[in-house]
Amino acid sequence: MSIPSRTAVISRLGETVGPQGIFTEPAELEPYIHDWRGIYHGNAAAVVRPANAEQVSAIVKICAETKTPLVPQGGNTGMCGATVPDAKVNPVVIAMGRMNRIRNVDALNNTMTVEAGCVLANIQQAAADVDRLFPLSLGAEGSCQIGGNLSTNAGGVNVLRYGNTRDLVLGIEAVLPDGRIWNGLRSLRKDNTGYDLKHLFMGAEGTLGIITAAVLKLFPRPSATATAWLAVPSPDAALELFSLLRGAFGDRISAFELISRACLDLVMKHIPGVRDPLSTPHQWYVLTELGDSSPGNTLRDALESALEKALEKQLVIDATLAENHAQSQALWRIRESIPEAARNESGMLYRHDIAVAVGAIPAFIRDGQAALEKHFKGTNIICFGHLGDGNLHYNTYVEGRMRNDPVACNANDVTTVIYDIVKQYKGSFSAEHGIGMAKVEELVRYKDPIEIDLMRTVKRALDPLGIMNPGKVL
Repeated sequence: MSIPSRTAVISRLGETVGPQGIFTEPAELEPYIHDWRGIYHGNAAAVVRPANAEQVSAIVKICAETKTPLVPQGGNTGMCGATVPDAKVNPVVIAMGRMNRIRNVDALNNTMTVEAGCVLANIQQAAADVDRLFPLSLGAEGSCQIGGNLSTNAGGVNVLRYGNTRDLVLGIEAVLPDGRIWNGLRSLRKDNTGYDLKHLFMGAEGTLGIITAAVLKLFPRPSATATAWLAVPSPDAALELFSLLRGAFGDRISAFELISRACLDLVMKHIPGVRDPLSTPHQWYVLTELGDSSPGNTLRDALESALEKALEKQLVIDATLAENHAQSQALWRIRESIPEAARNESGMLYRHDIAVAVGAIPAFIRDGQAALEKHFKGTNIICFGHLGDGNLHYNTYVEGRMRNDPVACNANDVTTVIYDIVKQYKGSFSAEHGIGMAKVEELVRYKDPIEIDLMRTVKRALDPLGIMNPGKVL
């Protein structure tokens, strides 16, 4: 049997979703065929925008029948090119933005059922409207979609207290590579009836199926928060400070971020309205936030008391505490603007989203800096991340390497130096950004061969035609 032409396939897809649900003109395709940083570029036969799971099912059945590759896409805010269509295979992009309904909010059960195209910030607001918290929080929350967050198992700043995205999900609905709809939208906290299949799809980056909806966990909304920007002498001091605060506050610490001076300088250079929170510059900072239900200024007073002890132990050099929500937001804006500021620099930024044991963070930073300075002239390290859970964004510019230079973009010498050190520390070369097309070779190089074999076995079992997001992960 002959395989239908792309034109015939597109015609059938258009009949499925209607004229408002399909794009084929080059100008219409443009926003969907490259990533937000301008690093990865592809091509697509069409962009299809389904309105419900049944349309997703029909689209996938057509693609499976005709062996047409497809790429699920959410807000396209990822760092590794996972949602950029592979130009070599001219796939169909399935953009999930029209599937943006919040189907149900159950405040008593602390759950919310949402469709994959819901923007994260809208989910956060819907939770707040019933005095609940959905704790997933990251810089792109105003445009990223929950389906993409689930497909990449996104991390964010609140992992320390609430866990990664997979820890915030009770059930999912997904369309399988043959077009069947699996309804796993269970809102149970206990269900020990066999394999927990939802975890196959979370973190799979659309290579095993398309998540169309999810049941999310909600949490009591903290009535009191305390946010502090702290100058610390070193990453070692930051680690000791974390231990001190963890002993004093336990899981009331929702975030504990390490930020280098180079990051702050970059943000002040490129992001309008940002000022240095302290009067004197320092090499290292910590941004931390606590939350609980204590009355009045009890939590803030307790944090001030703990920081006085930290000052006495010389773990903190200087500090400022947010007096209100607006000041807290201003401090978090610095942290969340680092990726955008880095994008506005003209040089080629080599990004490393790594994880090592929390106690190894200071030594890793020293070893990484020494190795980069040994091998490359003019390195400028942009180091920041979630010290509390061992995840660093250990990025660097190299003098003379520009983002518009294909040789610089394709070079992996800088990355190899860092990832080899990560391996020595028994860490991960991808803590929260995933694999996409950026780290396929690294996955084979650093992952245990048995794990790779198991992953390929699962891929073949669920997607024997290999049509789901080709060129990504495996």
